[in-house]
Amino acid sequence: MTEHIEIPTRMLVHALIREDATVDAQELYAVANTLGMSDQQVRLCIKRLVADGRFTHQGRGRKAQLHATADTMRTLAPNADFVRHAFRQDAGLAPWDGVWHLAAFAVPESARTVRDSLRETLVHLGGAALQGGLYVCANAWEPYVEEAAHRLGAHGALTLLTTTDLRRGDAREPAALASLLWPLREVADRYHRLSRLTRPRLARLTDATALSPSALLTLAVELAAELTRAMEPDPLLPPELLPRPWPGTEARELIALSWAALHERDGDEARPALFRLYADITREAAERAAQTGGTAPRRG
Repeated sequence: MTEHIEIPTRMLVHALIREDATVDAQELYAVANTLGMSDQQVRLCIKRLVADGRFTHQGRGRKAQLHATADTMRTLAPNADFVRHAFRQDAGLAPWDGVWHLAAFAVPESARTVRDSLRETLVHLGGAALQGGLYVCANAWEPYVEEAAHRLGAHGALTLLTTTDLRRGDAREPAALASLLWPLREVADRYHRLSRLTRPRLARLTDATALSPSALLTLAVELAAELTRAMEPDPLLPPELLPRPWPGTEARELIALSWAALHERDGDEARPALFRLYADITREAAERAAQTGGTAPRRG
């Protein structure tokens, strides 16, 4: 029996946004029902998303159509950048240059909400705390950090710098530092789970059994949700700083094979934007690796 994947209703709605920024309610309810969600659960979620300004709504019930706002569509882009970077790393296309990227900020207690939001953003971007208000990342995160600081009104309190000489106590070897600063065991466990959940779904996608459009969408949503869960705490450290073998590489390879199989099965149906996005990212990684002699996600 295929292991169940828990999917929040809000995540389901976001996953089904099509490339024209719409969500078809008939499709949404069908996939939700397949995942064990009630119609009432879906209706309440739609109501909250509309009230929060994330979507507009036309029509009623299963004949309705949701329209994602511009802000909602923009939230897909940063995640796409991170997924694309992860596949580039897997393909050997993003070697580490030995540079650590640091961000420091001093936001007063009177602006605690801004301070907390900036701290959460730095961790989300792959940063690890060195000490109060000082964070380090192994990737060039400056554009994302500055965008967040501008958005939060804290850019004047932000200091950015780089170094090739980072030490904590007696630890200075880069891989040893990485193991001290980031929760790599927890991240690895999430990727082991992703691989375990992906394998039976990949088997369904690659055998000869016919799958309905709602079944294909359900599989796509499950895979996207679990990929998100695995990658959220992942600082996307360069391979040079990670234990070998790193389970993220295998997990993303299985995901790439799954997206390729979904792409072959869906024909000319309108796809969710994330579906197209992930399919394009894995194809790009394969093409670039082939051109440069890197290691691409294998296709069967």
